[in-house]
Amino acid sequence: MMQCHVCGSTQWKDGLVSEVFEVDGERVLVEDIPARVCVRCGEESFSRETTERIRRMVHGEARAVRTVAMPVFSYA
Repeated sequence: MMQCHVCGSTQWKDGLVSEVFEVDGERVLVEDIPARVCVRCGEESFSRETTERIRRMVHGEARAVRTVAMPVFSYA
């Protein structure tokens, strides 16, 4: 049984999530990633296969489906 490394819960649900990654100093958005999501805290977990596919995609094996602008905030 998988345990959440953030809150310790063992309850998960399957879902599709979006995640921003930084690749060579550039931020890229990957949408519709299959993930297990902790029902208590929302922490996302990806399978090894999914992680590897994302890595290959963002390093040139796939083309972006679109480009979006995003607001940037500075906490400091």
